[in-house]
Amino acid sequence: MLLDDTSAEFHEFFERHYADLARFANLLTGEADAADDLAADALVALWQRWDRVRGADHPLAYARGVVANMARERIRSAVRERRRIALFWSRGPGPVESPDTAAVLDVRSALARLPFRKRACVVLRHAFDLSEKETAAALGISVGTVKSQTSKGMAELEGILGARAVENLVTGRRDR
Repeated sequence: MLLDDTSAEFHEFFERHYADLARFANLLTGEADAADDLAADALVALWQRWDRVRGADHPLAYARGVVANMARERIRSAVRERRRIALFWSRGPGPVESPDTAAVLDVRSALARLPFRKRACVVLRHAFDLSEKETAAALGISVGTVKSQTSKGMAELEGILGARAVENLVTGRRDR
């Protein structure tokens, strides 16, 4: 019977948090297709140590930390793969294109330009409305680091998107 209770408890956790974990993964990686896989992989990892996770003070923060670590590893893997491909398929110097202004205005594109830790802090603080303390717990960093990384990330977004766009992003307004 204990196994059934444990399974039911995990199933409830899965149902309640899977969509948010996938959304978090999507915002971190910028890859909608990979986000579902990352969230599912994270939940499999959580299930394997569910006794420890469910006893944690904040199981959802623990889950977000797992997703963040998996996303970081996926990004690192992709960068390594691109470097290998570039090494073997170098075409020589080509024309450098100016950035597409419409793409720069896209928030996801702007987020993708931030270093991982800044992106994770900005996403957790502003897209998920987590407190500094909750963000620190999810990422396994100090509250001071969350404050500085969020501030620096928002400043970089402001440089990319403009002050008005960032203010609208934070307050949830959209100019049409």
